[in-house]
Parts: sequence; structure tokens; C-alpha cells
Amino acid sequence: MQPTRWLVDHQHFLPRAGTALDVACGRGRNAIWLAQRGLETLAIDRDAAALEDLRRTADALGLSLKTEAIDLEGGDRRLPTAGADVVVVVHYLHRLLFPGLIEALRPGGVLVYETFTQAQAARGKPTNPAFLLAPGELRTLVAPLELLVEREGDFEGKMLASVIARRPRAPQRRPVP
Repeated sequence: MQPTRWLVDHQHFLPRAGTALDVACGRGRNAIWLAQRGLETLAIDRDAAALEDLRRTADALGLSLKTEAIDLEGGDRRLPTAGADVVVVVHYLHRLLFPGLIEALRPGGVLVYETFTQAQAARGKPTNPAFLLAPGELRTLVAPLELLVEREGDFEGKMLASVIARRPRAPQRRPVP
């Protein structure tokens, strides 16, 4: 289970310590990688069985990784953490979740996001327009984050849009004389 190439290729934007949130983690390939880098990682997904497998793998590896089963598309869409140093979302799109993703980042925190574009439908799954980004859409969904790197096109045989974006740091307040 190798982590997504986009995440690995841009690891220089990630902190070496802190907290990470892997949203819609699936089998947990990115969560394991984040935890192996020393980040206290929370992996969330709606598939409780996959999370149980992930928890066993993390325990066997002695990693600081927790899991939580959440259906992000039903009921309460709030993410279970605030102040994450890193939030990772790969191959998942639920547009209503973007305000929560941004809110989950601490000031200076980094969002790593990659998912399919509408052009992917011509190649195969997914084909549901609800799960496919329009051209240039990802950039607008992550606003007001600062875009560090972005791409859109054919990568690794998939039609993808990807960003690395940072939540602006809180402005420094000057002491009152």
C-alpha cells in the first residue's frame, strides 16, 4: 500500500511533527505514511471494517494512528478535529465538506487534496458528475487557502486535479504600549 504520489512528491510542505487528518481514508495508505513520518494521525472513513484493518496494521507497526467511522455525506458533516497541521483527501469529493476541511486546519496548516476531474468519466470510473471536478473548480473550493502548488490533467493514467494549499497564519498582533 503505497501512499499517493502527490502526497509523497510534496512532503517538503508537511511538518515533521504535529497532527494529521486523513479524510475518507479508505484502506489507510496515506494515514499509515503520515503516521510513519511522526504525525499523530486520525483516519476517518465510513467503512468500519476497513478502519478496523487499518487500526490493526497501525498497532502492529507501533504507529500513533487513531480511526473514527464517520459518514461525511449523512447528517453531521463536522470533522472530528480542529487545529490539524495537515489534512489529506485523496480520490474523494463531497463539495459541502470544503468549509469543514478549511476549518479543520490550524493557521499555517496544509491541505493536500487530489481527486478526479470530469475528463475521467471518458476513461472509466468514477462517472457520476457529483464525484468529478469541473475544470478549475478545485482552486475555488479551497479558497481562501493560499495555493502552494496545483495541477490539473492526465497524471498516472488518471484525469486529476490536485492542490497543496496552506491556511493563512493568524496575523501577528502588536503589543499595546
